[in-house]
Amino acid sequence: MHDSVVTAILSREEMGNAGVSADKEYQRRHHRRDERIDEQWGRFAGVVKFLSDDPQSTKAWLKGSLGEQRLAKALQRDVGDRGVLLNDRQVPRTRGNIDHIVIAPTGIWVIDAKNYKGLVERKNKGGLFRDDYRLYVKGRDRTNRVEGLGWQIQAVRTALADQEVPITAALCFTDSEWRLFAKPFLIDGVLVVWEKALAEMIGAPGPLDSDEVLRIGASLAHALPPKVAH
Repeated sequence: MHDSVVTAILSREEMGNAGVSADKEYQRRHHRRDERIDEQWGRFAGVVKFLSDDPQSTKAWLKGSLGEQRLAKALQRDVGDRGVLLNDRQVPRTRGNIDHIVIAPTGIWVIDAKNYKGLVERKNKGGLFRDDYRLYVKGRDRTNRVEGLGWQIQAVRTALADQEVPITAALCFTDSEWRLFAKPFLIDGVLVVWEKALAEMIGAPGPLDSDEVLRIGASLAHALPPKVAH
């Protein structure tokens, strides 16, 4: 499968631009803060803006956008023409979006990118007779980040209609640390992984041939269109 074949079916616009939604939210919050400072400080507003910064809750959206862009570049580089990469997809009748969808011989991959610092690890917080595996990043319980992928998987299944295709949900950390000899792991059925390992798993041999990859890619691109920055 060659990139020219993919782009003959999907334009670059249809494939989408990574991080558009997160960047749009960052810009909205940033400009709203600027407007509040202008109203409150008048001719001193420029000084206040220079001496202050966006709150962490606002900067997190920019950081997230950069993480999505980084992951998209890595997937494009390492998976290349073995798959179709769809970035920042709208989900009809919701305000939500899906960071990345990759269609490859291994199946469909629904990916949520997280640009977090710190050590990623799985801890068993259960007792003697019950396992309770939790996701920790930089010592903080981040298991709830896994839960957000459930509705995304359902959105892709709905878009596929009756097509039976393997779907894997992945939470990919783009700027985190992992222990020596660490391996990707599962939390509640979601793969927790880093960029290179994810690309290797996506690019492995699988049950779909190139025609199926392209057909499914075109179908999902239509059913889950890209977000558009305004």
